[in-house]
Amino acid sequence: MNELNGKRILLGITGGIAAYKSLDLIRKLKDKGSMVTPVMTQSAENFVTPMSVSALSQEKVFNQLFDLTDEAEMGHIELSRSADLIIVVPASADFIAKTATGQANDLASTIILATDTNVLMAPAMNVRMWENPLTQKNVKTLDNNGIKFIGPNQGQMACGEFGFGRMAEVDEILEEIELYFCDKKLHGLHFLVTSGPTREPLDPVRFIGNRSSGLQGEAIAKELIAKGAEVTFVTGPVDLEPPRGSNVIRVETADEMYDAVHSSLPADVAIFTAAVADWKIKNTNDQKLKKQTDKLPTFDLIENKDILASVSKLKKNRPKFVMGFAAETGNILENAKSKLKKKGCDCIVANDVSLGTKTMGGTENTAIIVSEFGIEKLPTMSKRALAKILVNKISQSLEGMDD
Repeated sequence: MNELNGKRILLGITGGIAAYKSLDLIRKLKDKGSMVTPVMTQSAENFVTPMSVSALSQEKVFNQLFDLTDEAEMGHIELSRSADLIIVVPASADFIAKTATGQANDLASTIILATDTNVLMAPAMNVRMWENPLTQKNVKTLDNNGIKFIGPNQGQMACGEFGFGRMAEVDEILEEIELYFCDKKLHGLHFLVTSGPTREPLDPVRFIGNRSSGLQGEAIAKELIAKGAEVTFVTGPVDLEPPRGSNVIRVETADEMYDAVHSSLPADVAIFTAAVADWKIKNTNDQKLKKQTDKLPTFDLIENKDILASVSKLKKNRPKFVMGFAAETGNILENAKSKLKKKGCDCIVANDVSLGTKTMGGTENTAIIVSEFGIEKLPTMSKRALAKILVNKISQSLEGMDD
């Protein structure tokens, strides 16, 4: 299903080196059947030309607040209310600040102030600017007023610095726009999602951990939020911004994740994507272990609590549907079947995390879905695409329970 076909998108383009990416976004929105109305700030014209934007959108570019022809018909009001969605790509630090303080001294900012349409922004700026408390305050102000943000991502920037502030990729922005228009069939349901790795300390400096990036859990949480669900997101330490709109609980150890999960119940559905450490150190050292030339340190390991099994086997407050993940390096299907039976959950999503697959830490996943109803082997796909499939399957299962 193409959620974007026939949708009217008002695209605001502000000044910044990432403005050139708006041209690719326009092309992809048009390919999906959307009608794109471009609005450019004066500074945006230093990076992309109105002629290029107009040629790709096949629409007039609006860039003047006091255009006699447009304003004779109160053009800024009409523009602000005729769109199904307003997106600002890129959203500069200046434009975010201007919007947060209610300024309306150009056409783009006036449209935002006058609209009753939902607004998405994709910030793009230097890492220092993004991390500045004033910018964070402005983002929080807009978020509290219903404006949603896509990114920014962490990465290399045009200025040569590295960090958060890089604009989300065009395909990510497109996916977020599609999610906005998807059916809100999960409204009123509470989903509990675990994500990322856990860390078990050896001493105050070192820990036992794994390579989980948290990308799969994040993708699932975003898909759920887009479909109207209430999401509690329990995450281990990762280099990701948590999904906006979720109730975020940050943890580090498996014990902390266990406590966070059980304190978040009841939930209608629980999805356990986190890569939880199987063991922890029996006696953690309070001081940093010193290197000794004649002796290697030894550690006694004990098992961590089994979070998935503990929720799956609850007599009271068990979620209607419990999904677990199995990271395997061999005998994937057989191990998944065994885990399904042992844990007592409704479904296991098994994936191959062998060296060379790049599943852990990468953007793609190759999954096998195992449940009492059968086995489904899926081709390699992006973690966002897999999230869509899994959320749809959970939704269908819930509908079947209500029949």
